[in-house]
Amino acid sequence: MESTLEKSAFENLIKGHPFDTARQLADIFAETAVQRDKEGGSALEERNLLRKSGLLNLLIPKQDGGLGADWIDILKIVRIFARVDSSIAHLFGFQHLILATIELFGNKEQRDHFFQETAAKNLFWGNALNPLDLNTQSERVNDLRIVNGRKSFCSGAYDSDMMLLSAIEDGKLIVGAVPSDREGIYIHQDWDNFGQRQTDSGTVEFQQVSVFEKELLKSPGPLGSIRASLRPCIAQMILSNIYLGLAEGAFAEAKNYTRAQTRSWLSSGVSMPQEDPYVLANYGNMFIELQAAKYLTDQAAETLQRCWEAGESITENQRGKCSLDVASAKVTTTRAGLFVCNKMFEVMGSRATTGTARLDRYWRNLRTHTLHDPVDYKIKELGNWALNQELPHPSFYS
Repeated sequence: MESTLEKSAFENLIKGHPFDTARQLADIFAETAVQRDKEGGSALEERNLLRKSGLLNLLIPKQDGGLGADWIDILKIVRIFARVDSSIAHLFGFQHLILATIELFGNKEQRDHFFQETAAKNLFWGNALNPLDLNTQSERVNDLRIVNGRKSFCSGAYDSDMMLLSAIEDGKLIVGAVPSDREGIYIHQDWDNFGQRQTDSGTVEFQQVSVFEKELLKSPGPLGSIRASLRPCIAQMILSNIYLGLAEGAFAEAKNYTRAQTRSWLSSGVSMPQEDPYVLANYGNMFIELQAAKYLTDQAAETLQRCWEAGESITENQRGKCSLDVASAKVTTTRAGLFVCNKMFEVMGSRATTGTARLDRYWRNLRTHTLHDPVDYKIKELGNWALNQELPHPSFYS
């Protein structure tokens, strides 16, 4: 840590408002983002800065040792990180998705225990839940579950302190919260995709892993209750804010490059690219896309927060309307992000494709992440509401 930030400066940083802390951390992450994108692997130093900042505890109520932030602020901080480093934003966002899962799927005793322990020790949670991967099985042995198999797309598992895992037992899904260093858990650093290169989203292998009864979350799935079905809405909102942050970061990068390095086209009749009508039109179109995406994403965050605050009194209609707002944000941020991350090269010019700048990382990160689940299905849900007034049915992805 000291190589990037002196100890005294870091102590001052973590005493500030969460938004101030997030912005200062984002500035630090930006210094090495290009090199780390090239190297891949795990962002160990950056993860430790997040641990020590206290921001991993944003969702945890103050009475449990956390910061007691709402989803509106948490998602805005996801966006702040995504502007400079979408891998860090991914890990940070999933930390809060996992904590939300514990609250939604677990009982009060489990929630209090895991929240208080996370806040006291600044624990980083990894994800080995992935309900679509059915290659992990569980068997009851006395008062234990014994888990065997492999999970893919286990974001944040490497270098985590705790993890959520899922397995199939007698045809049903079970979800457990276990220490990441438990005997029989093997976390492989085999994530080598062209985008999101430091999300530690590789494979986790389970060999005769013991899961105790108190570690099993009792309502493992979005069908456990209406409130539990908010989990996919939270997941989709985290993704939407990553996409929007990526697009905003790409837009800012393009503006800086255009002003400083882009040359006017021969037949443009202007001396500076800032005066070129076609460059201005491209920036106008990107701006419009971003404004629409920001509006819908912020609106969806407010809807999600109201549903979260409703607790167990949430209605099916409230949850359904939340899902529609979230789907609108997801589709719009996907479209806006891909548009901006492609169009940015037209306003920067051919020199911007140099490998050392790695400006393509915005598109690579966004393209990798937006394949998480097809937005066509979100559009179908929105169309079914628009035409038939049918609300989406809860699942792990909507």
